[in-house]
Amino acid sequence: MSRPGFVLEVDDRTPPLIVHEGLGFRLENFPLGTRVVYPPESLPAVPDVDAAIHEALHNPVDSEPLPELLKAGMRLTIAFDDLSLPLPTMKAPDIRGRIIEQVLTLAAEAGVDDVELIAANALHRRMTADELKHIVGERVFRSFFPQGLLYNFDAEDRDNLAHLGTTDKGEDIEISKRAAESDLLIYVNVNLVAMDGGHKSVGIGLASYKSLRHHHNAKTMVHSRSFMDHKHSEMHHSAWRIGRVIKDHVKVFQIETTLNNDVFPKPYNFLQKREWEWSVRDQATMLGMRRGLAVAPPKLKHKMFHDLRSVYGLTGVNAGEVEAVHERTLEKVHQQHLVEVQGQSDVLVMGVPYLGPYNVNSSMNPILATCMGLGYYFNSYRGQPVVRKGGAVILYHPLNEGFNQLHHPSYVDFYEEVLAESTDPAVVGEKYEQQFAQDPWYIHLYRTSHAYHGVHPFYMWYWAAHAMDHVDEVIWVGADRKVASRLGFRAATTLMDALEMASGTVGTSPSITYLHNPPHLLADVR
Repeated sequence: MSRPGFVLEVDDRTPPLIVHEGLGFRLENFPLGTRVVYPPESLPAVPDVDAAIHEALHNPVDSEPLPELLKAGMRLTIAFDDLSLPLPTMKAPDIRGRIIEQVLTLAAEAGVDDVELIAANALHRRMTADELKHIVGERVFRSFFPQGLLYNFDAEDRDNLAHLGTTDKGEDIEISKRAAESDLLIYVNVNLVAMDGGHKSVGIGLASYKSLRHHHNAKTMVHSRSFMDHKHSEMHHSAWRIGRVIKDHVKVFQIETTLNNDVFPKPYNFLQKREWEWSVRDQATMLGMRRGLAVAPPKLKHKMFHDLRSVYGLTGVNAGEVEAVHERTLEKVHQQHLVEVQGQSDVLVMGVPYLGPYNVNSSMNPILATCMGLGYYFNSYRGQPVVRKGGAVILYHPLNEGFNQLHHPSYVDFYEEVLAESTDPAVVGEKYEQQFAQDPWYIHLYRTSHAYHGVHPFYMWYWAAHAMDHVDEVIWVGADRKVASRLGFRAATTLMDALEMASGTVGTSPSITYLHNPPHLLADVR
């Protein structure tokens, strides 16, 4: 039986607590009275994954069974989430590959021979052949990739985009032409957190900049309270409007999966336990890892963490009509992640780990660290933010990993040129977004190499817009001071230093909440 999330109040008996900080972690002593929000333990995994997939395809929600939708001579497209999900990467076999194999078996039995598979990477970087193979599996890869039938979506291939119209708010809907003209579009999703899935899958994953600009902007992000609460997220409202127009043009069969919190495999699994429950072996492993990380060169530390493969258990799979499926998905996600938290704090503390959606097999540059901390983790709430309006956020990350020139070329110019002029998301978007979005060199690198689109760093900065608008102070513990300053923030050496720096904003005896993640949690703030 898994245990629910837990809120601890630090007292004299509380041991030092793990705090992630990039390619490493530290043990931190928190002030007495600090609230520590622990994620729930993992839900039980589905005992027979293949049987669960079969059941979902043959008994879908608000849809005919998949075999009845598959007809000889039809055009079938299968789209799937890219490597930004799940985090960390799933140990093989990936759940998407297992689902796709069953879908292709049914398609073959029905005589469907016009099939293409598209990685729904939107403006993310193109995946390598090995990365695609890991997701879809060896057999599917061998059957489709050499023939050009398994590929990354290209949001800049104007000849292969279709404009389906606009929403009642004037939002353009421009998606993959192959998907738009298919008799059936099957989308295979991994719903790691509450913001994933639903109409966000097709309407964002297979969309061009012309569509994405309507919700990936500072104004929409500021009014998304939060990204994880779809009822109060302007981004989700936009995606749902777009999705409903797509539904009028394209038959979509959505397949959504949910995973448990088994993020860290052995020997890293002590990171999932509550510190006072560590065994002697856990303590020895932790001390050994800390000593090793202290002397390991950066490349080795990077390899140690990025080679990690998670042993997630599947907690559910549902298929059928998009909105009906997503409703069931959210129930399971909330069951895994929700932790009830009473009231807001003056200070919110978060550790930013080595990995986010946009640095898989890459580096966590300062823009991505900001997105992870002030975007994803800050928005891991339902109801109201964990920290009060005008409060302070304290983050742990060294902000010292360089920019990966292969994956993040436009980030370098964004950091050096744009942030040097302004850090206000609305200002930088208004003045510079179009220039980066239309830059021919960035577009060339996005289309032919493995670079994120030129506009991508703006989107990452917009993710943090709600947090920047909500709090009056952001301080990074252990960060490069020059880098923190370029980002518009301050840096401190220790937690006590950070609290002293924030005292002008929150006083000398502030209430403090520490979000103890990963694994994932969603603070249900009452």
